Amino acid sequence: MSDRILILAPHTDDGELGCGGTIARFLEEGKDLYYVAFSTCRNTVAPGYPEDRLEQELKMAMRTYGINDDHLFILDYQVREFNSERQKILDDMIRIGNQLDPTYVFAPSLNDVHQDHHVIAEEAIRAFKKNTLLAYEVPWNNLQFNNQTFIKLEKRHIDKKIEAINCYESQKNRAYSAPDFTIGQARTHGVQVGCEYAEVFELVRWIF
Repeated sequence: MSDRILILAPHTDDGELGCGGTIARFLEEGKDLYYVAFSTCRNTVAPGYPEDRLEQELKMAMRTYGINDDHLFILDYQVREFNSERQKILDDMIRIGNQLDPTYVFAPSLNDVHQDHHVIAEEAIRAFKKNTLLAYEVPWNNLQFNNQTFIKLEKRHIDKKIEAINCYESQKNRAYSAPDFTIGQARTHGVQVGCEYAEVFELVRWIF
């Protein structure tokens, strides 16, 4: 139970959307889990909300999981500008990696077409050469996705994922934030491996 998990989220809600059920399962199992958000999206917050709204929603989502602030890293890179900040992002990853020495790292897929997600995926491969690295699924951004690793989940893990996503009040207009989408996606992957629910990942690097 000594495994240390690191979730890399380009933007505030990406980790919950991509692997929120897995986060719930790992925490239930007593694993030491940390979350990094590389942008609070201050310059793209929906009209009518304060510019720190997504940061506050992230903190609420983490509290639903029981993740304390000392396990949460919040950085402030600008949305869609990650490519020009590659070296600083890599330096931050290396710094956090040296501090935590995680057993497993979860990041976006190299097949993710969002420019910020793709930068995090590429730099994670460079920064975490000594760590097992898996890529989570965000199907609205994935040009393709290789279903290589499945993590089986129970209904309570999916319920917790939905509870965390629901903390993002400012994002509820997005189709992928709907509970029925989360449930359907998890059920689909569960059927693929003979269980009720699952999340799927691409295997980038496995160290055993």
